[in-house]
This record gives sequence, C-alpha cells and structure tokens, in this order.
Amino acid sequence: MIIWISFFVIVLFILILDLGVFNKTPHIISTKEATKWTAIWVSISFLFSGVIYWIYNNNYIDNPDQLKPINASVKFITGYLIELSLSVDNIFVIAIIFAAFKIPQKYQHRVLFWGILGAIFFRGLMIFFGVMLVNKFKWTTYIFGAFLLYTALKMLFTGEDDKFEPKKSIVYKSLKKIMPISNHIDQEHFFVKRRHITAATPLFVALVVIEVMDVVFAIDSVPAILAITNDPFLVFSSNIFAILGLRSMYFFLANMLEKFSYLEYSLIAILSFVGLKMLLHDFIKLPEWVSLAFIAVALITGIVVSLRINKTNTSK
Repeated sequence: MIIWISFFVIVLFILILDLGVFNKTPHIISTKEATKWTAIWVSISFLFSGVIYWIYNNNYIDNPDQLKPINASVKFITGYLIELSLSVDNIFVIAIIFAAFKIPQKYQHRVLFWGILGAIFFRGLMIFFGVMLVNKFKWTTYIFGAFLLYTALKMLFTGEDDKFEPKKSIVYKSLKKIMPISNHIDQEHFFVKRRHITAATPLFVALVVIEVMDVVFAIDSVPAILAITNDPFLVFSSNIFAILGLRSMYFFLANMLEKFSYLEYSLIAILSFVGLKMLLHDFIKLPEWVSLAFIAVALITGIVVSLRINKTNTSK
C-alpha cells in the first residue's frame, strides 16, 4: 500500500509542477520544447524500470505472478512501449478535435493537462476491472485477444473516408442538449458568462470529447497490456507514464503526423501480436524479451519506413 500511495503522490507532484511551474503561463509549445520534454518523459519512464526492479527485488509490493525483479522491469518497459505506441492513434484524433473546435495552440496544453487527470481516473477503473476479470475468469483472456485481433483487422481495412468528425459525434450532440455552448474562447477559461448565462467554451467541449475518446482508446490499450502482465501495479504504472508523456509527444508529433503515416501499420502489427499472444497463451509461452523485441522492432520499422518514403516523395 505504501508503494501505491507513494506512486500517486509522485504523479500528483509532477502534475502540480507541470501546470503550476513549467506551464504556468499559456504559451505555444515549440517543436524544440516538445522534443526536450518528450526525451525527458521517455528517459524518466525507462529509469523507472530500475525502480520497479528495486521494488520487486525487496518485495515492497504484492507480487501475484511471483515475477523475478528483472522480469518485472522488462514487463514494465514492454507495457509502456505498447501504451506509448497505441497513443499515436490518440494523437491523430486529438489533432482533429483541436482543429474542429479551433483551439489556439497556446491553450492546447491546458486542455490536455486536465484531460490527463480524467484519463488517470478512468484508466484506473478500467485496469482494476480488467485485471479482476482476467484473474477471476481466465476465459476472458480469449475474448480480449479476439477483440484485439478484430481491432487490428478493422484498422487495416478501414478507409480514409471513416475519419472521426468531432462536431458530428454523439458526445458533442449530447453535450449541446445538456448545457449552453459558446463559440467564444475566453482566454484559458472552460466556462464563460454571457447575459447571466454560463456557457461552456470550446476548450471545455474539446476536453470532454478528448476524455471520451481516451476511454474508447483505452478499450484497446488495456487488454493489450493485459497480454503482457496481470500485475496491477505494472499495468497501472506503465499506463500512467505513457499518459504523462502523451502531451509532449502530441506537440512533438502534431506538426509531423503525415511524416509518420506508416506507424499505423506498426500499431496493427503490435495489436495482432498481443492478440495472438492472448489467444495462444495456453499453448505457446514466449520469453519476456521476445515481446519487448517485437514491439520495439515494429515501432522502429514504422518510423524508419515513414521517414524514408516521405523523403522519397519530397525529393520527387
């Protein structure tokens, strides 16, 4: 319990520093700044795998799967890379949402910050119930595996015409029925008062839509990491580190999404791999490093192919 409480305190401290110190004044986050913070978050996440080793080596937390410290560290890194890779699709959708509601760049970080708080809460709930289901009903592993394969196939065969349109979504339409919505952006405020009526600004609308879409994406990502481990702390901590780094990664990739178009195939490969791993877990036992190696190779291949093809098309 002490480890869990300490982890939450650290995350809370990081979030307070983020909004209260480093990003106290709304500003446009440059590619250079986003690159720096992306590198910092990735480095912190990998360093935390050392903390995982220390925690499991000293038995400071429940170890339901009786994992060796080195295996716990590898599972954490593998889970983190899965969550990080699946966040790429989330970044595409976030960019569409910001464009649809015309959110100025200097206020986008604030929207994402508050979105993270909600994401931590909802991911926590989904992980809790997901782990509980897998541990209590082993057959749910096959359902999750089949769902991930279905998602991979759907991504593979979905056309460009099926793009998400925020203002046509059920979330936006439902929100309009619940509360007044203003088209006016009043600096960084989520609500604005006009003629004695308090209305939600586009910032709040974007926040709600992003929050709901994160839950939708979590339906894929949570089962994916459960293919790696059922250990609650490893699943939750790897998720949280991926979520914390999502903002800087968004600003790093936002202006370069087209350059990484082939990353979509990396995600399809990863989802297919973890789906098959769940379906065949009773018949095939893969070493921890195999999953980590496959995911790393899939991501690197997607990045390299995207950059090379983009460079070729540019030079023509």
